[in-house]
Amino acid sequence: MSDEESAQRGRARGRVALPERYRSPWWHLARRVLVGVAIFVAVVLLVYIQRDGYQDANDPAGTVSFLDSFYYAATTLSTTGFGDIAPATDAARLLNALVVTPLRIAFLILLITTTMEVLAFRRRDVFRIARWRKHMSNHVVVVGYGTKGRSAVETLLSNGQERDRIVIVDPSTAALQDAHADGLAVVTGDATRRDVLHRAGVETADQVIITTDRDDSNVLATLTVRQLNPGAWIVAAAREQENAPLMKQSGANSVITSSDAVGRLLGLSSMSPTLGSVMEDLLTYGEGLEVAERGLLVNEVGKQPQQLADQVIAVVRDEKVFRYFDPVVTQLARGDRLVVVRPAKELPWAPRPGTHDEDLAYDS
Repeated sequence: MSDEESAQRGRARGRVALPERYRSPWWHLARRVLVGVAIFVAVVLLVYIQRDGYQDANDPAGTVSFLDSFYYAATTLSTTGFGDIAPATDAARLLNALVVTPLRIAFLILLITTTMEVLAFRRRDVFRIARWRKHMSNHVVVVGYGTKGRSAVETLLSNGQERDRIVIVDPSTAALQDAHADGLAVVTGDATRRDVLHRAGVETADQVIITTDRDDSNVLATLTVRQLNPGAWIVAAAREQENAPLMKQSGANSVITSSDAVGRLLGLSSMSPTLGSVMEDLLTYGEGLEVAERGLLVNEVGKQPQQLADQVIAVVRDEKVFRYFDPVVTQLARGDRLVVVRPAKELPWAPRPGTHDEDLAYDS
């Protein structure tokens, strides 16, 4: 890596970039540059077409060439005219007064407004980031915006998470562009650095999802996040099962081993294509079946998990997970939460249709 590239990465580390809702100012700048070039070319052509009406004081013959027209347009539009080329006939003077002078004014306005807009954009961007920092709390920080990171974000959004409450941390330019295309705020930098995580507001985050492609980076990022925010719920991805215990020791609440999960799915699909398709269905959002967690309704208190309209596969009680057939949860109690399988067309976090008006059975 060259010294220049290292310097650029150093300047970009920890930079916050919010998604733009409108066209980039550089797009507006390019458009205005093209308009300015068009005005310049128009003046050159007008003067050259009317060259017989102009006189060059430095040319004994007084003729005006195309180069002279180019020179006259440059000095006129920049208001630095030297008077060496001037309109000599009434027609040329009239053209200069009615066409060239308005074009000169338009060119100056274009330069001034472009400069002001670029300066205003920089100030507006600083203001937007400051306001974003002020209101950002209890949000979700996603470290890494590759395949796993994007899938995690899609799942969060599909389960009701607000888009503006998600922050991406990734050092790559491609991730920045992808995240902005998805309307997400991005902090560009290495998530193993405290200053980068600080810019992402990890101290006030409710959840942190760590999905980089390196287990060592995930371990270090997990450890750093846990130091900055002891109360955050951290979910980390591990490529190898042997690294999962280390991630949990570093502070991760949950570790997902991608290689083992994929290998198990491959094995199930090999032994039983039908079972493999069901598992794939459960892992694919928006089609067929979904796995979801919801609260217990008042009219469901005291019932067995098998008696509910939803297909219950687990019950969460006192922060512990019990299988639906466990004797401890033979009767559902207030404060229980249910892990259910239901059709994908239903909101995965809500009670089933027809029960939305009923109260949830929270502990009194």
